[in-house]
Amino acid sequence: MSELTLTVMRLGFLAVLWLFVIVAVQVIRSDLFGTRVTQRGSRRQEARPQQNARQAAAPPQQRGQQNTGGGGRQRRGAPTKLVVSEGTLTGTTVALQGQTITLGRAHDSTIVLDDDYASSRHARIYPDRDGQWIVEDLGSTNGTYLDRARLTTATPIPLGAPIRIGKTVIELRK
Repeated sequence: MSELTLTVMRLGFLAVLWLFVIVAVQVIRSDLFGTRVTQRGSRRQEARPQQNARQAAAPPQQRGQQNTGGGGRQRRGAPTKLVVSEGTLTGTTVALQGQTITLGRAHDSTIVLDDDYASSRHARIYPDRDGQWIVEDLGSTNGTYLDRARLTTATPIPLGAPIRIGKTVIELRK
């Protein structure tokens, strides 16, 4: 083998070795410090003044005709927010606007749980056609509990009933 080929092989091996070291350090860093939780509500709150200005400029007959996202009017006494009552995100509130809410460790979840007992795609909460909210476990390892009962099927959520995912407890409130 020529000296050039041997030098190129040594440099290639050294590059692969350093790549392995860098990846190993990143994995250890993410295990020690966890994932970064970002506040998603700040972008929504910045957009609200613009929406309110457009709403005020709309003709009077269009102001009252807002789409609630649930396919109709919201029931009286229906929950309006999802509140984290226990866990690392205690105090976090998500407005219920008819959209599906995903819970888990994945970065694209609506509520990102920094909990060792949560799966990446742990559970979802969504409205049904009657305006009632449903919780469904998405095949998580440690399970989702609704008022101390482990969920096996999609189940309606009573107002104020605790939904437990690991150390995190979530409730629907008015």
